[in-house]
This record gives sequence, structure tokens and C-alpha cells, in this order.
Amino acid sequence: MSKVLACIDGTGVSPAVCDYAAWVSLRLEAPLLFLHVLDKSEYPIERNLSGNIGMGSREALLEELATLDEQRGRLALEQGRLLLEAARERAVADGVGDSTVLQRHGNLVETLEELEPETRLLVMGKHDENLGEHIGSRLENVVRTLHRPILVTTHEYRPPTRVMLAFDGSATTRKGVEMVAGSPLFRGLPCHLVMVGSDNEESRAQLDWARGTLETAGFEAPAVLRQGEVERVLCGYRQEQDIDLLIMGAYGHSVIRRFLVGSTTTNVIRNASVPVLLLR
Repeated sequence: MSKVLACIDGTGVSPAVCDYAAWVSLRLEAPLLFLHVLDKSEYPIERNLSGNIGMGSREALLEELATLDEQRGRLALEQGRLLLEAARERAVADGVGDSTVLQRHGNLVETLEELEPETRLLVMGKHDENLGEHIGSRLENVVRTLHRPILVTTHEYRPPTRVMLAFDGSATTRKGVEMVAGSPLFRGLPCHLVMVGSDNEESRAQLDWARGTLETAGFEAPAVLRQGEVERVLCGYRQEQDIDLLIMGAYGHSVIRRFLVGSTTTNVIRNASVPVLLLR
């Protein structure tokens, strides 16, 4: 059965990741899996120094350093195990009847690719260091690699009460409208539609289709068409309407679309003060 997969790493954003993952799990009635991946390159558990035999005193020093690295790695694994247990207890407090945990010693992206077939939605946190020029290479690599919806959380948990979908008439966002309409995740919550572009007949027709699709599914779906810079318009509308979760399409796959859309995705994630659900 497809699961909600939550990545925790022990940083300040982990509690919010746990709470948002629990919220998603309950709304979707889907099993919850907490994942902790210890990067093998940063935390080696074993190191082979056989190639350094014969180096005299340097060999002894290398062996001592390797032993310290191994101890550091094992302590990090134990810390991760405790983090997973704490996450499971927090999920129970949030109302999740049962959840599972998984710890890996390897590469995060490779682990997520392996788990992708059984993943319905991935929850990850946005770290403080990701608020600069980049959103963080690890998070960006995950977003570009996986083909599952990804909820990127902020540090503070706030149960969503009104959401906003950034709509541009593309196949990705039309599919996003249909996903929202057919999913229990946002059922009962107002879903605002915001389209940024020229006010013409074609844009109005696309926006009317999106609104009609959501309204037919029982959603309250206010829809607006505004001109201006995409990030500024989306952030401005979010503040005006007190939106607490943003839904948008993720990076495109073609080189041109990645250049045009990828930068927008990155900027919105970086600047958003609310969680962002990226649809694939």
C-alpha cells in the first residue's frame, strides 16, 4: 500500500515534518513511514586502510583517525534511531494509530528512488541554510529526481485551513487541479486558484475550467487572474488571503522548461513562509 514518507534528520525542522506528515497521513488514510538516512560519505562506519600498510607512524595515525570516524558514525546511527522513535511517538500524539520507521546508511536520493514505488507523498523540511541563494542541493536533487508529490515544510506546524494552487494552464497544473479535486487531502478546505499572465480569452477559459473542476468536486474555489512577476504575485496573494499552504507544479523535464520553470519553483520554495506542495 502506498505510504506517506517523511524524512527526518534531527534539525529544527524535524518536529514540523513529523506533524505535517501525520496530518497528511490522517487526511489520506495512508500508512506513515519515517525515514532517517545517514550519509555514508560523511559518516563512515567502516574504513579499509589495507592500502596504507607500510607507512610506519603515519599508518598508526590513519588507523586512529579511522577508528574515531567509525565511532562518530555509530553514534550518529544511534542518534538517528532515537530520532525515529521520537518521531513515531509524536505521530501517535498527533492521532496516527501506527507508523513505521526505517534507517539507512547510504545516500538519501538513492534511498528515496528505491522507495519511490511504494511512496504516495514525500514530506521534507526546508532548512534555514536553504533560505539563501539556493534551496539546498540535497532538497533540490530530491525534487528534480523523484516523480511523486513532495510537501516541503517550514519550521512551524500550522494545520492548513485554506490552500492556494498556482495555475498556468499547463498539462502539469491541469493534472494538479484534477489531483486536488480527486484527493481527500484538501477536502473541505477552500482552494484558491491564482493564474499569473495576460488577461485574455484563452487564459480566462483555462481558469474557468480549473474553477469548475474544483467546484464540481465540492470545493470552494475562488479564482483570480493577475499580471506581474510570478513569485511576487503568488506571495502577495498568499499574504492577502492568509493562505497557509501553496500547491504548484515542480521542475519541468525539458532543458527549456527547466530554465523557465525551475527557477520559479526554486524561488517560491526559498521565499515561501508556508509549506509548498510540489506536484509531478
